[in-house]
Amino acid sequence: MTTDAPDTTETRFSISNNPSFLYQLYCSYMLVYKNDTKSDGFFDPELLKKSLNILVRKHYKPVAGWFQVCNDDIDVVFYSDKFNDPPVSTQTLDMNYETVSRHVRDSNIDLLVPTAPSAAITFEDNDFPMILVKATYLESNEAVVLGVSYHHSLMDGTAFWTFMANWSALCKHLHEHGDITEFDIPHPPTFEFPDINHFHNPSKTIEHSEYVLVDADQCFMKFQPSAEKIVVTVLEVSVEQQQALRQQARNCNVSFTEMLCAVLWKGTNDMRLQLDPEIGSGSSLYSCAVNPRARMGISSNLCASPTTHTSCERTVSEIAALDLCEIAQLVHETIGICTGEYLFSSFDFLLKQRRRELDDERNSRIDKKFMLVYVCPKSVKCIALSSRTFPIYSTDFGFGTPEYVRPPYLPFDGCMRIWPTPLYDVRLSNAPLEVYVSLPEHIDLSKSPLLSQFLKESTD
Repeated sequence: MTTDAPDTTETRFSISNNPSFLYQLYCSYMLVYKNDTKSDGFFDPELLKKSLNILVRKHYKPVAGWFQVCNDDIDVVFYSDKFNDPPVSTQTLDMNYETVSRHVRDSNIDLLVPTAPSAAITFEDNDFPMILVKATYLESNEAVVLGVSYHHSLMDGTAFWTFMANWSALCKHLHEHGDITEFDIPHPPTFEFPDINHFHNPSKTIEHSEYVLVDADQCFMKFQPSAEKIVVTVLEVSVEQQQALRQQARNCNVSFTEMLCAVLWKGTNDMRLQLDPEIGSGSSLYSCAVNPRARMGISSNLCASPTTHTSCERTVSEIAALDLCEIAQLVHETIGICTGEYLFSSFDFLLKQRRRELDDERNSRIDKKFMLVYVCPKSVKCIALSSRTFPIYSTDFGFGTPEYVRPPYLPFDGCMRIWPTPLYDVRLSNAPLEVYVSLPEHIDLSKSPLLSQFLKESTD
């Protein structure tokens, strides 16, 4: 809907049909760029700000807009004459490259990521940025760290890294040519989630066990991880190990990612059962984020958040009794349920819950709230998130590609993020992969027959 006024044009579109509008939070990444020659003007802050403002005002106008609750829907509204430009802050630290790199690997978000406001979209408080940037410079001039946070209700990982590819390409052109007169961004974005009503099957009822209903006033406390410290262990899957996993995957008629997830699930399951035999009758949960773009024919250039989740639960003893091929088949079936019918049902389910929550807020009621099941206590959890196909190490702002990119720190027991290394090419599998595994600190993966082969290092 577009409304014309004498001096301004208002444009809005709904994000209520994005499944990720449920995830009202900021997601943060840290990118390290090394200045080998210690050249002056490396990542000039004014260049960063100028290129970012041009990008959002010209190509990503919703990113320069605001969330707005309208009745039972959430809209993004933006204008022709005023902009919610992403804030860019800077700092200079007295440390060398090795020290700042350690802070990045340790996910020191307090130091290197912009401080974000509450991301909760409510009737009264929606005046917050869609994207925030913090550039950290060093007195030694050895490197720059970009800390970037984005609101997950507007973008998923695919949309964010497409945004970063466009921003870096525009910045590089501006750095090299001084203007953008002859420049077109490589991935022009689209907006408005496509209509998927044709996937609706009224004769089929789908249970969404990937979500759980909790008390609204408790969901961010009681259902967060336990008081025990969660640490991140970085596993490395070598080229040779990837080749072996691919052969196993072919033998089991599953994909490489499904086989890797099976190894992660069974490895953590058996390890925790070994540590505590009494959990055999407890729940072992596999949950994964599924990007439905390819199977739904949705463009990767869509600036939206269609990512949804699927899950599967068995007892700990049942998973321990299965071999890797059988577990890989379970993973395959869990991912495979994300059909068009499932996607529509997820949208419909989440939209109804969000409208009920908005009604509760409108009437000052404390009721129930749906959360992803993986935030709840389980005996074993394997929450798989794969980012290996994203163009993470292609973001060249005119000063070279990043030396290292740190994925978000996920403080949930059982989170496992599959992550590329700088030379990794998904088409060739020509370099190692990393897996960031979040587990309670008492769990020693060097004792796991399945996972110890990938052990690399541990960070808090």
